[in-house]
Amino acid sequence: MALKCEFCGKAPHYGNVISHANNTRRRRWNPNLKRTRAIVAGVKKHVWVCTACIRNGRVKKAA
Repeated sequence: MALKCEFCGKAPHYGNVISHANNTRRRRWNPNLKRTRAIVAGVKKHVWVCTACIRNGRVKKAA
């Protein structure tokens, strides 16, 4: 599974976590993906979609 939303293309972001003592380490922020059945091009299929797309109504769920 590629950690990428199939509707908006949201993917992991990378950066540093900095502690109070100014220690740094690399960190990865993953998108909140859910596997849902959706109608894509008139066909019902399972897709990995971020929860923001589900909430905003970009995904037409299959019944």
